[in-house]
Amino acid sequence: MKISEFAVRNYQFTLILFLMTIVVGLTTLFTMPRNEDPEFIGRQYAVVVVYPGTSPEDMEELVVDPIEEKVNELDDIKRIRTTIQDGLAVVRVQFRHEVDPDEKYQELVREVNGLRAELPADIFSIETQKFLPSDVNIIQVALLSENASRSSLKFHAEKLKDELEKVPALKNVEIQGLPEQIVRIELRLEKIAQMHIPLAAIAGSIQSEMANIPGGSLEAGSRSFSVKTSGNYKSLEEINNTIVYSANGKDILLSDVASAYSTFDEARHITRLNGHRAVFLVAAQKAGLNISRTQTMYKPVLEKFTKTLPANISLVHHFDQADNVNGRMAGLGKDFLIAILLVSITLLPLGFRSALIVMMSIPLSLAIGLVLLNLFGISLNQLSIVGLVVALGLLVDDSIVVIENIERWIRDGYPPRDAALKATTQIGLAVVGCTVTLIIAFMPLVFLPEGAGDFIRSLPMAVIMTVLASMLVSLTIIPFLSSRLLKHHAQEGGNIFLRGLQKLIHGSYAPLLDKALKHPVITLVVAALLFGGSLRLFPVIGFTLFPASEKPQFLINVITPLQTNLTKTDAVAHDIETILDDVPEVNYYATNVGKGNPRIYYNVMQGSEHTDFAQLFVQLDTHTPPDRKLAIIHSLRDRFDHYPGARIEVKNFEQGPPVLAPVEIRLSGDHLDTLRAWAGRVEAMLKQTEGIMYVDNPISNLKSDVRVAINQQKSRMLGINTVDIDRTIRLAVAGWKMGSFPDAEGDKYDVILTTPRNERVTLASLSNLFVNNRQGAAVPLEQIASLKLEASPLSIDHYNKTRTVSVSAFVQKGYLNDQVIRDVKGQMDRFNLPSGYTFMMGGEVEASSDSFGGLGVIITVTVFLFIAVLVLMFKTFKSMLIVLSVIPLGIVGAVLGLLLTGNSLSFVAIIGLIALAGVEVKNSILLVDFTNQLREQGKSVDEAIREAGEIRFLPIVLTSLTAIGGLLPIALSPNPLIAPLAIVLISGLISSTLLSRIVTPVVYKLIPPKVDVL
Repeated sequence: MKISEFAVRNYQFTLILFLMTIVVGLTTLFTMPRNEDPEFIGRQYAVVVVYPGTSPEDMEELVVDPIEEKVNELDDIKRIRTTIQDGLAVVRVQFRHEVDPDEKYQELVREVNGLRAELPADIFSIETQKFLPSDVNIIQVALLSENASRSSLKFHAEKLKDELEKVPALKNVEIQGLPEQIVRIELRLEKIAQMHIPLAAIAGSIQSEMANIPGGSLEAGSRSFSVKTSGNYKSLEEINNTIVYSANGKDILLSDVASAYSTFDEARHITRLNGHRAVFLVAAQKAGLNISRTQTMYKPVLEKFTKTLPANISLVHHFDQADNVNGRMAGLGKDFLIAILLVSITLLPLGFRSALIVMMSIPLSLAIGLVLLNLFGISLNQLSIVGLVVALGLLVDDSIVVIENIERWIRDGYPPRDAALKATTQIGLAVVGCTVTLIIAFMPLVFLPEGAGDFIRSLPMAVIMTVLASMLVSLTIIPFLSSRLLKHHAQEGGNIFLRGLQKLIHGSYAPLLDKALKHPVITLVVAALLFGGSLRLFPVIGFTLFPASEKPQFLINVITPLQTNLTKTDAVAHDIETILDDVPEVNYYATNVGKGNPRIYYNVMQGSEHTDFAQLFVQLDTHTPPDRKLAIIHSLRDRFDHYPGARIEVKNFEQGPPVLAPVEIRLSGDHLDTLRAWAGRVEAMLKQTEGIMYVDNPISNLKSDVRVAINQQKSRMLGINTVDIDRTIRLAVAGWKMGSFPDAEGDKYDVILTTPRNERVTLASLSNLFVNNRQGAAVPLEQIASLKLEASPLSIDHYNKTRTVSVSAFVQKGYLNDQVIRDVKGQMDRFNLPSGYTFMMGGEVEASSDSFGGLGVIITVTVFLFIAVLVLMFKTFKSMLIVLSVIPLGIVGAVLGLLLTGNSLSFVAIIGLIALAGVEVKNSILLVDFTNQLREQGKSVDEAIREAGEIRFLPIVLTSLTAIGGLLPIALSPNPLIAPLAIVLISGLISSTLLSRIVTPVVYKLIPPKVDVL
């Protein structure tokens, strides 16, 4: 080939390129972005509406319906999911994957902003949020103290927050678990009523003093000046001295009818670390950065800040994603070294010099691959590194084939330089064809749709870039080095390893091939039976979309009875902490009562505020193996299974796109009562289904609300408007927000106007309330209204604008997800739902549909590309069929490998099957191409088959062994995400290497392609 001849003849130029590649590759390795998980941009956004004191039904009518109607008019909407709770609505909008995410986000923002005037004026906030993987917090730090005041914790937490915000690589630095500091103005309603002061007058006076209106600018002579007005309050004394009313010529100050003081808002999120009172600080990393380098920026900040803390406050840096990444990198680096060692052992039959030359192709190919990955914007993460390790077993294939052919020409008496050129020319086209087919095999994985495709894409891209580089190296550097380093062998048959392998091939393979060629039909029938039997095993191994994470971390969710207060939920969390203290492997547990733990995993969002919810983030010792972690999880599940008065769920982190639960049934219809009744039946069915656990029916119970029943007749007679009653109730319960008050340091505090109360509002807060009538007279609330308990829905969910209830469940250990889901689906099909009511399967069924939705078209295109390349290479359809006949033989070993190792057919295992096809075809091309060459030289079909089988058996076995050696560390890895990929490739390679060496020659004999004899 011309490129090989150029590399050999211009060796100085080739040597310079060789050195440059190494240097650039090393530079790229240390500078390219590094993350734990791949970075990808989602097409999902959330419109979050906060409207305190509004029931779910009112939120649905006043807020959600108009927003959904407007949003649904946008193009490329895939689905709209809405969750409506008291005072909160979250409308999640997901667009089709092929759209521009930034453009759709801007469209959504414009539509929501344009709708603002049509929504209630007293909505507290409307925010359109993006869901970005880079928003995952990479650090979670705790400030611990049992006796420090809230003010002291706040001071030091905000000081640390300021320091972390100065680190340029960090973003979204937040304090969690500390209520906001506010200025509370508590009105003495009895005195206000006696003085006949309207509440609106007091509120208006405070708000007018807080108004900060710029005065503009003016010119004096040749200069321009900005005019500053009085502005906001400067101190609490000023607030207390506000004139709120004038009567009988006397000014009434706020301090005469109220008390203003600085305090903390009601605690809605209680946080502890290892049972100790704590405040959490979290931070995320900006996109496209190296997390290891980021760690070197914030660690000194934390160490320096720790020295400034008082004796009663300590800092614990309990979660650091960089440690996970560095540990994973070190582990994969170790696997890499082991793989290189195993690859070098498999190269022994080639001889020391040949093995050394082949080993040189590894750093060169990897260096070029890293540079190409960086150019495509792909970071070093767990999947791209796995792709590089997978490629390690494949990238030497081309070099092995080339150098083995060169060695054969040298053994035939040719000088090394001539042998290098002639051998490379002879096999160059086959090497290119092999590489192209391997790249085509991985191409479907590059174009996988949806989030699963984005998540996995860095793996096939790493393989493709590295294998492409290996082809270039095998056709340039390998011939050049061979022409310089290889020598004539002292022993004609090669070294002892080569002679032994050749003897083994000739003694075992040749007789077996002869028998197979004599009975071709029987051979093919046996192969077909093996393939058919392997297909029957697919239902046995089952299917799981994505496996659980191997990280030594998990979550414990605490769900107490509906509307349980924070104190009772906190007591349950304390019980769990006591149990965790007895587990020796537990390093840290972060307790969050009333809210979820800050986001520390890419597909788990922080749970919203609920007094009847708590979550514990548990971290085990970093050396805890995955099987021990699972044993701890199952032990805790058994212990918490019958916990009195609460449902406690121990959940492992799952890989892949986020799903509510593996089993999810969505019931849709118009009436909440009907949906509740059928959801109850589905819940009962799931609880009776074998293999099901943690059944969740979000509307199984109604919550109780306090209804203020207004006597409309009395209120009208007394001249009181209903809106004034509502405002008074809000004053006592939630308070009126007057604005913000900045202190001397510039920190802003919300000013809340309310009635006297403790930190938490009770029924007592509604007693002794007065409402002003039109004349300003104060009327006791109890004269015009009474309090009643009323049942109402806890939440209302919508799916594509239709009321929907999602009843979900998890699958117990020892049961296959797909089998349990099929069982549930069969039972749901037998449900006779009323007219207008439907169900659909969500969870893993929906995720699988999204992940594999466009895979059929992609695989179809891939098959035709396979065919096109093979036809282009061989110019005959028969040769193409002979090459493709090897694919079923690999499936036999792949299925057996999954079965014997206890793995199900997962998303990543399917990736392995697709990649396996490319590796098999690559080996088959070498055999068919050489057989055709021998026939072109005038040999008969049988002679060509036998000779090609024996001669090509060595490079094919060596390439298979190197691939297996490179993949073995991954197969033995405890990571359940990547191990099935290696298991499929290794077991498939074993079966295809052994079976195809018999089956492919038999198929060739039955349908020999036409060749032109030279």
